[in-house]
Amino acid sequence: EGTKPASQRRSRASTFFSRELVFKMGPHNVDKPALSVGYGEDVFKGAIADKYLKANGLQLADLEDYSWIKDSAKPDKIAKAILSWALDRGATNFCHWFQPMTSTFRHGDTGQVQMSMLEFNRDGSTTFELKGKNILFGETDGSSYPNGGMRATHTAGGYLAIDPSSPVFLRDDCIFIPACFVSYNGKALDEKTPLHRAHQSMSKQGARLFKHMGMEITGMVNNIGLEQELFFIPREAYERRMDLQFTGRTVLGRMPARGQEGCDHYMAPIHVDGPALACMKEIQEQCYKLGIPLKTRHREVAPNQYEFAPEFGSVITQTDQNLVVMQICEEVATKHGLVALLQEKPFAGVNGSGKHNNWSISTLCGAQLLNPGDLTAKSGNAEIFPVVMAAIVAAVDEYGDLMRMSIASPGNDFRLGAMEAPPSVISTYLGTQMTAYLKDFMEGNVYEYKPVTTPVDLGVDILPVVQAPCEDRNRTSPFPYGGHRFEFRAVGSSQNVSLVNTVLNAATAKYFAVISERIEAGETAVAVAQDLLKKHSKVVFNGNGYDPTWPDEADKLGINHIDSGVEAINTIVAPKNVAMFKEMGVFDEEECAARREILLEAYVGTIEMEVGCMIDMITQYAVPSAKAAGIDSAAMAEGVTQLKAALAGIHGAADTYESAKLCRILRLETMIKVRTIVDNVEAECPANLWSYATYKELLFLDSGKFK
Repeated sequence: EGTKPASQRRSRASTFFSRELVFKMGPHNVDKPALSVGYGEDVFKGAIADKYLKANGLQLADLEDYSWIKDSAKPDKIAKAILSWALDRGATNFCHWFQPMTSTFRHGDTGQVQMSMLEFNRDGSTTFELKGKNILFGETDGSSYPNGGMRATHTAGGYLAIDPSSPVFLRDDCIFIPACFVSYNGKALDEKTPLHRAHQSMSKQGARLFKHMGMEITGMVNNIGLEQELFFIPREAYERRMDLQFTGRTVLGRMPARGQEGCDHYMAPIHVDGPALACMKEIQEQCYKLGIPLKTRHREVAPNQYEFAPEFGSVITQTDQNLVVMQICEEVATKHGLVALLQEKPFAGVNGSGKHNNWSISTLCGAQLLNPGDLTAKSGNAEIFPVVMAAIVAAVDEYGDLMRMSIASPGNDFRLGAMEAPPSVISTYLGTQMTAYLKDFMEGNVYEYKPVTTPVDLGVDILPVVQAPCEDRNRTSPFPYGGHRFEFRAVGSSQNVSLVNTVLNAATAKYFAVISERIEAGETAVAVAQDLLKKHSKVVFNGNGYDPTWPDEADKLGINHIDSGVEAINTIVAPKNVAMFKEMGVFDEEECAARREILLEAYVGTIEMEVGCMIDMITQYAVPSAKAAGIDSAAMAEGVTQLKAALAGIHGAADTYESAKLCRILRLETMIKVRTIVDNVEAECPANLWSYATYKELLFLDSGKFK
């Protein structure tokens, strides 16, 4: 088998995961929990960490109590325990692992400087050493990452601080210490720090509100589950596409005779002997060792499109783990002769990829805020649930512009509202039962919400009766409720979801605070919630978000509707939004302005790369192919002239915002017109003369090669 090309070899690692690993786990833990061989062995937590902590006079509880970072003795002991574990696993380097802002094109979307743990002594000997100060803090250049003007070459200090809530993990010969990244003046230079700030605010304001309603809690936690969509394509074809290599999407390319018309790819069997399944198995195995439970794998709608989904977990660790998963996908795909494409819309004419952000909140004592039965049983107060829902509905209505801003990744230009993702109208779906209940509540009829399931008889005696939940699935809503969670469906597949959840947590915290303030001023929680629903329930829409009349109807209702990602980015500096972020302790004015600038720069940079690829591909590949085939290439040459002129206009714009607006016009108008010209030439050109890889070669892994 070693003589076969990479794309045809079955991975030994993937076979190990599916069969050999199951047998090595020991007695199968069907009835009671048991340690599984290999699970979590590359992450310093739980039973793995406990062994090394005890050897250094500590307990697992010491690690899980995050106050250890402020203790005078514990950091050195924990560092020594981590060092022992690392050496046992063959790791000799460490780094602080952080998340620079807007790193879409950065491999892994993270930053790091890997340092050897080997100390070189004066007498010529060597010693492995890792001290508390090494894991607690680090320093790096803050000016060479996107910073929106908050750092410069002459004010370049950037400082790293360990995030004790996200466990240290290991890959290859290096241990990774999750860290926050701030400037000399304490400004957030990363995605993680604002997420922590927003999460802390939500927790504190949630505890404040619950105390007013008779439930004493110490805080709350936001849990998320991320459904990661992506494409696997043949590496050989990828290497003949400049645009895919440089930008992650095809700026040219004619649709083949077959696409996704037959809906034959969605959840179809994954070819047992194909490279995609072998690749996915190895990805799961690597994640298994890192304690990342990728429970689900399946085909998605478009050809060569797939999905992974893990279990729910805290927003901090799930965000970190998703970044690791994306990096592993890219690295493992190479071993199997594939390329993992994480960009939102790599191919025109078929569905793009998203990352559904399933979002819920629970108290630290385990009461689920979005599960009415659980919350009422544990609180003893049936009024808390509708109050929580009123806060969230109000937050979606008032800060829907920020929700839209948080998903304004360049790739979402082509995805939102295109029958594959929700439209750019930010509404929420609650289902008929919940909507009717909240309407009753709003009108003064206060009672406990008890959702009712519906039995569905299949009409066959031997088949079980299905119990349909109280809510249907509305895949056209950007923020539908169902299964005791909200699902932010519009998030882009390449995104770091930190900003998304920073917005959701900050907006929710704000309305928890609003309700508390009004209670403290003498109103009842029920009265406040009823008032909020009267003002904001217009944002609840249970209909078809793809209906072409809906955006106009939403505009009449005053619901946030921003088609342009550029315009959406600009809303982060709207006075009401800056005020909210500042009040909740998430961003100040300078940090909001910096993020606006960074997001706009990323948008402009993306389009500059895309149009550069288009110009080069037309000039160097399409025109010579057309001439070789005797096809007139004058229209393509004129298209190049138009592209260059538009690019010059962008470079001459007054500021980044104006540049970004011109980029959007170039991308969604001029580039599409030029693409149509080139794709029509491709349709006429003999296949043996066309010089870059076609959609036929890129999109059908399981169907053989088409040239």
